[in-house]
Amino acid sequence: MNKKTTKSFLETEKVWYMRRHSHMIAIVLFSFLLYANTLGHDYVQDDAIVIYNNQFTTQGIAGIPGILQKDTFFGFFKEEGKSKLVSGGRYRPLSLVMFAIGWELFGHFPFIGHLVNISLYCLTGVVIYLLFINLVRQKEISVSPGIFALIISLLYLAHPLHTEVIANIKGRDEILSMLGSISALYFLIRYTDTNKKKFLLLSTFLFFIGLMSKENAISFLAVFPLTLYFFNYKNFLLSLKLSLPYLGVALVFLAIRTSVLGLDFGSAPRELMNNPFIKIENGFYVDFSFSEKVGTILYTLGKYITLLIFPHPLTYDYYPRHIEITDLSSWKAIGSFLLYVMASIYAIATFKSKNIIGFSILYFLATVSIISNIVFPIGTNMSERFMYMPSLAYSLVIALGVIYLSKKSKGLGIVVFALLILGYSYKTVVRNGDWKNDYTLFTTDVKTSYRSAKALNAAGGAIQTKVADMPDSKEKNDLIEKGIGYLEQATKIHPNYINAYLLQGNSYYYAKNYDQAIKAYERALQINPNYSDAQNNLLVSLRDNARRYGEQMNDLGKAKSLLLRAHQLSPNDPETLRLLGVTYGVAGNHKNAIIYFEKLIQIQPNNAYALAGLSTAYRGVGNMEASQSAFNRAYKINPETVKHINPNDK
Repeated sequence: MNKKTTKSFLETEKVWYMRRHSHMIAIVLFSFLLYANTLGHDYVQDDAIVIYNNQFTTQGIAGIPGILQKDTFFGFFKEEGKSKLVSGGRYRPLSLVMFAIGWELFGHFPFIGHLVNISLYCLTGVVIYLLFINLVRQKEISVSPGIFALIISLLYLAHPLHTEVIANIKGRDEILSMLGSISALYFLIRYTDTNKKKFLLLSTFLFFIGLMSKENAISFLAVFPLTLYFFNYKNFLLSLKLSLPYLGVALVFLAIRTSVLGLDFGSAPRELMNNPFIKIENGFYVDFSFSEKVGTILYTLGKYITLLIFPHPLTYDYYPRHIEITDLSSWKAIGSFLLYVMASIYAIATFKSKNIIGFSILYFLATVSIISNIVFPIGTNMSERFMYMPSLAYSLVIALGVIYLSKKSKGLGIVVFALLILGYSYKTVVRNGDWKNDYTLFTTDVKTSYRSAKALNAAGGAIQTKVADMPDSKEKNDLIEKGIGYLEQATKIHPNYINAYLLQGNSYYYAKNYDQAIKAYERALQINPNYSDAQNNLLVSLRDNARRYGEQMNDLGKAKSLLLRAHQLSPNDPETLRLLGVTYGVAGNHKNAIIYFEKLIQIQPNNAYALAGLSTAYRGVGNMEASQSAFNRAYKINPETVKHINPNDK
């Protein structure tokens, strides 16, 4: 321990605003105030998958065994196979267990979910503070360890890239994974300082908690020995030896994960929304070339750095083609490659001297590797939430920069730090507002992710949900047109986007443009003939379009054609059978009317309207006995249905 630094630290702790407890209180208040405006927000984005539309979570405590025994997404999709839309599946049960307990206690109450996320974020800030106080004790720095740790914590907490994790309740898996990992690291340092095994046991348990929250925690297998070496032990081999218990914990987790999901990590899915490294050529999916795949990955790795430095604009969606196809000849890919190479060379060159910036680089590389699409496919190009763990390295480097500037000019360091905190905090608070609900988030972020098929589809879907209960008005029509525009653009980017065609059809239906709705549903069924939602909605559109042609345009031929298509799609649909009977009856083809009314009555024997129609049809062919029988049955069920029929009229 450096005596000079220790003396300075002890002396400054005599001032109340330099004490650890004061710092921790400031950290908690600061992080709470940053996200207080999310407490009134609704569920948003993927909350449906893990909370309110998840069959296990909504069972409360009774659903916990199912959560532990299935893929994380199974409770939403409710069938085998669909839960593994992303390569290898996902096993992150801890956050879902917490959601289930929350549902048991509070039901559909997003306030509690947001409050818990904020509370865990506050705790994360405190753990980061305590961790770095312990880490920098033996390092030559010009400020007290407490001030240095406080700067790191505040920079980390304020960073706007974290808004997706904290403002979205589903982001708790990221929070718990990071919190479990850094807490494990903190208690590992405590163990090496005191040699008390209780700290080692607690540390390994917390690491297991991190792994059960999200697989990203496994990257700390590299962080543990690196941290021990850079901040504690001279011998790297000894640091590795002390980190061996965590390898055992990771193997236990992987064994559990394998027992649930199996050994098959699976190949990358052949669908653009779950595999960004394919493209559509002549209607077929083809893989990126080597240059395109590596170039695009390098570009996204560089994009992460730029967003850490200047987090604007932000979006929840980086799906194809918000991130455009980039090959190795692009300056963006080349620049990113050179940046990472130079950073790696610096980290290696300063490894023996245990330079803190070198440590930051290695920490960043370790934690970013698992979300880079290099180790295994993650199902998307990139995401802001993936920086939740690696961004600690950025906060550490910026804190060192602030201290360096303070050496040159105390006022300059304070000004730079204040500007960063104020700027990041302002952006965070404002960005939180975009996460209010699905409609706000999707219609806001589509302005940024205007090349993303998924963002366009989500915005169109959110508008569709909004207009569903709106009365007819110019505002409603304008919104529908806007939503249709988003959905049409989504299908231009992704011609096989089946959900976009479904939503497109729904939007046209709400606009009463049944012809276009039918075309959209038929396009969805060309992609997947068994798509039940498209089948059902096509049936309704065909029927309603037939009504429009028959009742408003007096085109019985077109109405009949549409109804026959509906009948072919669903031969036993009662409403289609009734409308066919009516159409044939109005056209004077009573024999065919009888056929469809009789079939309907076989399905619904007490359908008074069908019996009334059958009575009229039998009268039309001169079978008065059958007409009277149908009339009597209809009258007995509902007299109103036959009031227009005169049973004595021959």
